[in-house]
Amino acid sequence: MPSKGAAKEESAKIARAFGVVSAATGASRVFGLLRDSLTAALFGASGVMDAFFVAYRLPNLFRALLAEGTLTTSFVPVYSEVLEKEGEEAAGKLGRVAFTALFLFLCLFVALGVVFAPFVIKLMGMGFYDSPEKFSLTVTLSRWLFPFIGMASLTALAGGILNARGIFLYPALAPVTLNAVIIAVTWLFYSATNPPVLALALGVLAGGTAQFVLQLFPLRSTGFRFYPDFDFGCAHLKKIILLAGPSIFGVAVYQINILVSTLISTWLPEGSVSYLYYAERLFQLPLGVFAVSVGVASLPSLGRLAARGEMEAFRHTLGHSMRMIIFIVLPASVGLYAISSPLVSLLFQRGLFTASMAEDTAVVLRFYSVSMAPIALCRVYAQGFYALKDTKTPVIGAFLSFL
Repeated sequence: MPSKGAAKEESAKIARAFGVVSAATGASRVFGLLRDSLTAALFGASGVMDAFFVAYRLPNLFRALLAEGTLTTSFVPVYSEVLEKEGEEAAGKLGRVAFTALFLFLCLFVALGVVFAPFVIKLMGMGFYDSPEKFSLTVTLSRWLFPFIGMASLTALAGGILNARGIFLYPALAPVTLNAVIIAVTWLFYSATNPPVLALALGVLAGGTAQFVLQLFPLRSTGFRFYPDFDFGCAHLKKIILLAGPSIFGVAVYQINILVSTLISTWLPEGSVSYLYYAERLFQLPLGVFAVSVGVASLPSLGRLAARGEMEAFRHTLGHSMRMIIFIVLPASVGLYAISSPLVSLLFQRGLFTASMAEDTAVVLRFYSVSMAPIALCRVYAQGFYALKDTKTPVIGAFLSFL
């Protein structure tokens, strides 16, 4: 009976958290579509946008590795366990040590990224070799965008602490803030920058800073106080790092797929990188609203049940999350495939984004939509392994997927 009661309680928490996260994520995706619609109208599927998307791939890759690979799947279960078993003081110390270690690492990492940007772009944008001007622009944009990794990763850590404490609204609103600021800055500075695409890079930096600042107010209301703590020998931090290795590799497999696609598309006709980007954005809309929301909402609950050893309730809660996903994502996948052409035309076909560009994007989107259901299920199912601190099994699945 206690186990069933715990399962019902955690399932109810997940449902409430899912409502908050999915609503905020839905708002974020709407703002994301507005942002992409604006950039499509201003720049089209052009060589300039190809350069921006290639430059943005690397910061986005490491943002995913750090924010999703380490801070979400490794930090949240450990922090939840410490909060559950050792109380507020131990959890606060872990948060401060994690912030200190992450900040120092990011300072070094971002500096190296800015310095070695030309070498990185040589690997990622080999197809741009024949266009020195495009290659140079890609390097410049990469240097502007690299600091975004730092702000996104700090945002993810703050959001992880809030999620572990049952606060989901502000972390979920972070992407809304990011997209809203990108839209505003791009629109305001488009005519004032040379080349104009620099306004988009400035928007990403400003948006990344704004979403981190948004987390600080609710974080302070929980009683968390930050000051540097250099106790890097902390056993809990070591546990997070050990869990992070396989988690990073698992996320890296998916990102490597994207990097390979981007690399190949740099040899294809101009605009191909942009077609892949815009199609992926639409593909990620239902995934972000539903699969990611359920995953974010379920991880703290699963982590608490795993920490208490209530495995029957754990299985029931995970099954509940899976059923929520199947109910929503299967029809979304069919619908996205069926209306791909009119959807792309409605959202992007204006300004410099032509009808032929819209149709090429729709072709890519149809291929993406077929994979939506299995990707969504894997995303949620993996959370169960992460809650059990088993980061190896999801990696094996991701590696097989990559092959």
